[in-house]
This record gives sequence, C-alpha cells and structure tokens, in this order.
Amino acid sequence: MKLKKTHTGLFFILAYLYSTLMISNTINVNNKVIPVEIAKEVNIALSYYPALENTSIEFVIEESLKNSFMKAQPVFTSLLNPASKRRYKIFISSAFQLESKKLELKDIPKKALIGWIGHELGHIMDYKERSSLNLIGFGIMYYFSGNYIRKAERIADSFAVSHNMHEYILTTKNFILNNADLSDKYKDRIKRYYVSPNEILKIVDEQKALKIKSTSN
Repeated sequence: MKLKKTHTGLFFILAYLYSTLMISNTINVNNKVIPVEIAKEVNIALSYYPALENTSIEFVIEESLKNSFMKAQPVFTSLLNPASKRRYKIFISSAFQLESKKLELKDIPKKALIGWIGHELGHIMDYKERSSLNLIGFGIMYYFSGNYIRKAERIADSFAVSHNMHEYILTTKNFILNNADLSDKYKDRIKRYYVSPNEILKIVDEQKALKIKSTSN
C-alpha cells in the first residue's frame, strides 16, 4: 500500500513537471531560457563556451527578424548592471523570408543550426568584454557602418573558432552560400559583410600558429 502511494505521488510530480514544460515551451536552467524545440542544438553550442556558464542568456524564437535569421544583443536595461550581471538575448527567426525565398527553422540541418548559434554566442563573448558605454556605441556603429559590421562579424567568428567550433561554422556558411532557397541578394550580403569559409580556415591557421608560438616560448 505504501509503495502504491509512493508511485502515485511520483506520477503526479512527473505529470506536473511535464505539463509545466509544455505550457511554457521553454527550459529554464543555469541562467538560460531555451525553447524546447532547439534545446539540443543550443546545449551543444553552449558546451563549447564554458565561460558563458553563469551568463544570463534567453533564446527567443520570433516569427520574423526582417533582414536576419539570428541576432544576439544585450538586454538594454541590464546595461546599468556590472558586466558580470548583464543579460543577453539571442533572437531566432522561425521563418526567414527574402523576396520569394523562404527558409524555415525546422528545415535547417542540425549542424548548421549549431554553428549559427555558436556564432551568436561568439558575439556575446565579445559583448562581455565591452563596457556598457562601449556597447551602446557598438550598436550605433553596427547600424551605420558596413566596415564595422565586417569587423564585428569577424570577431564573433574568431571567438567561435578559438572555442573549437570551426567545423560547425564552416557547415553554416556553406549551407547559406549553397542554399537554393535563399535569395542571391541575401547571399551577396553575407559575402559582403561576413567572413567567408576560406577566411575561417585562415583564422584556424592563425590561431594554431599563435598556440604553437606561445607553447614554444
């Protein structure tokens, strides 16, 4: 009889946890809010960034982000906090459409999605090293300067490469550039502002050379 009550209690606890998860449709753990549908890919990407373990990051899936598929930014009100207490959000579009071309989140290969998330986490690594005033200036410059965009995107990719995510990053870039469902206009923008696959390989070589140099000294 006692065993039966224990099983009944456990059932109701599990049922409650399951219903709560399904209602919120997110997983909340270790300062991270993650949509259930991309939890596996997010956790794989996060595993490459141990320095972000205690950083507050919310992953938000939205219907549309206009000109981008994914973007990372600090929560504006948290800029009043010390850098260690800032909060960040990574916005992800559920369906990215340019002209007549459409790319849906569910259709992105898992490895490419992990690389895309890894790139955005690279931005957050960059943001964490900046002062709040610098981040405000960063946002303004990113909006108005193509050269600044290129510099910022290279920094994000460099963080991803230094955290051993280069294979994922290459998969993402090749997926974008070779995808027939994305418009040539969008691909041209990617080529203009973002690091190419060949440049990623150069960054890998540069970082390997630096490691060899540092160990030999």
